[in-house]
Amino acid sequence: MPEPLVVIHVVAPAKVGGADKVVQNLAIGHNRRGHDIHVIAIVGQREYDDPFLSPLRDAGVAVIPIALPPRRYLRERAEIRMLAGKLQPDVVHTHGYRPDVVDGVVARRLGICTISTAHGFTGGDLKNRFYEWLQLRSLRRFDAVVAVSRALVHRLAEGGVARERIVLLPNAWSPTTPPYDRGRARSELELESDRFHALWIGRLSREKGADVFIQALTGLKDLPIRASIIGDGAERSRLQAHARQQGLADTVRWWGLLPNAARYLKAFDVLVLSSRTEGTPLTLLEAMAAGVPIVATAVGGVPDMISLREAFLVPSESPQALGDAIRDVYQNSSAAAQRARA
Repeated sequence: MPEPLVVIHVVAPAKVGGADKVVQNLAIGHNRRGHDIHVIAIVGQREYDDPFLSPLRDAGVAVIPIALPPRRYLRERAEIRMLAGKLQPDVVHTHGYRPDVVDGVVARRLGICTISTAHGFTGGDLKNRFYEWLQLRSLRRFDAVVAVSRALVHRLAEGGVARERIVLLPNAWSPTTPPYDRGRARSELELESDRFHALWIGRLSREKGADVFIQALTGLKDLPIRASIIGDGAERSRLQAHARQQGLADTVRWWGLLPNAARYLKAFDVLVLSSRTEGTPLTLLEAMAAGVPIVATAVGGVPDMISLREAFLVPSESPQALGDAIRDVYQNSSAAAQRARA
């Protein structure tokens, strides 16, 4: 048995996002294997206690929240330096552009091995692209960078990260809360039994393509379809206004943040992922585990996870193709169930 490692994970948790679940899985899994795991969470001025920190604490992982006002980067580095000196870690593992850029340098100056996991790059506006440029420059100096998909391996290499330092390690799924059966899940959510229910789940930001899903729904008004959107983000108000303008106010139900949303997956007839860019989305792994038919855009690591034998894969930015695939799941439910089993 190898000697236990002392590992610090540094993360700035978001309200919505699969990266936080990956950190949870890594920290809890390594803690159970006997390693000494500490998760430092940059939480802003308020305690961010759920859904990120509580599961870690419940599993016995040491959690250290750092509450800071915005842009207090020097103070943040001082806190990380103090904690690294106290805990004497073998590895500091950062997640996301802020910990990569702000905190990785502290560990390197202390002579500590540094690892980052690249969960994905979202593109977006000029400000966000500048942050990602800074992140890629920072990642060149890490001892190792984990890419969660083959597409990210290429993106990192193109961004100047040495190929021999990139490790391809796709995300994995582990059971936490067992999913409710279909009857209970529909009852809890009060879903109509005589409707075809489509689920979209994720962060409401441009790269996730909720607008493409909404546009696809405009071509499905002849079906007895209801759509549930679980998640939150900067684009929520605009997307809701767009749905109303398209005559979908009675079709789309907006849930916001729904704790342990994976419990309710069996309530739905199809899981729709309409992203413009992805790493290895945990939502798809959860849908597979629940046996829910999948319609997804063939972006990022998605084609490495599923093929046309197991799901419908469609081009991104194509509401028509997305809508046609959803319609096929509705019209050919037995074939959809067969793909889900596969």
